[in-house]
Amino acid sequence: MRTPIQLILASLSLSAALLCGAVWANTSTAVPTSGPAAATALAATAAVGTPASASTSNSDTAAVDNPYGLGALWAQGDAVAKITLLILVLMSVGSWYVIFTKFAEQSRMRQHGKAAQGDFWAAASLRQAAAGLDAASPYRFITEKGLESANRHEGLLSNVDFNTWVSMSLQRALGTVQSRLQDSLAVLATVGSTAPFVGLFGTVWGIYHALVKIGMSGQASIDKVAGPVGEALIMTAIGLAVAVPAVLGYNWLVRRNKAVMEEINAFGADLHAVLLSSTKK
Repeated sequence: MRTPIQLILASLSLSAALLCGAVWANTSTAVPTSGPAAATALAATAAVGTPASASTSNSDTAAVDNPYGLGALWAQGDAVAKITLLILVLMSVGSWYVIFTKFAEQSRMRQHGKAAQGDFWAAASLRQAAAGLDAASPYRFITEKGLESANRHEGLLSNVDFNTWVSMSLQRALGTVQSRLQDSLAVLATVGSTAPFVGLFGTVWGIYHALVKIGMSGQASIDKVAGPVGEALIMTAIGLAVAVPAVLGYNWLVRRNKAVMEEINAFGADLHAVLLSSTKK
């Protein structure tokens, strides 16, 4: 008793044998084996085979030379398409530059904060403590502004409460540091919000050219519309590829800025208390 799998294999073997026999019979009938008829058949076969080989070679070359890649987009695009692509490239380069530079700046501020927390409060005086910090440290900048405000509390400014005057000076210094941290973040916000629309403009322009080519050719064949439509889709993809990193980088840097400012605000509060206790009025 044969299993169903064995029956299926037997059926397939029988079918293959019958097919091979039919092909052999047709071949022996169509092509004579000897005489003038055989020579004529062989010549016809060679004549038919030569164009087939040539067409195969041409198709291989066409497959290698892709007319719808990025190179073709730049070579076949008009001035508007090239300007749109350049704008997207500049947006991408600018956003990545801002991401890397702001990350490096935030890392330096964190290092300045560690230095300030390490030796600053062990100094004999605030002036000495400020001198021990790096010249580019925001902590030194805030300390110097606090000391300057304490020394300037005279004349008309003496009518202002000393606590209020020092608090106002420190708040202005903290606001300056926060403003420096937020520099260039507007570039990321702008790129993230406008790059998709720039890519969409390239898409609309590409579809417009596709419709123009269809109207000029009088037929909607694939070779007339594939290039412009492909150009339109590439513009959309590039616009999204520019916008997504800018948005993610903006959110990431804003979160890091918040953490840095929390440390600086805590330092400012401690400095305010030290200024009030060490200055006699």
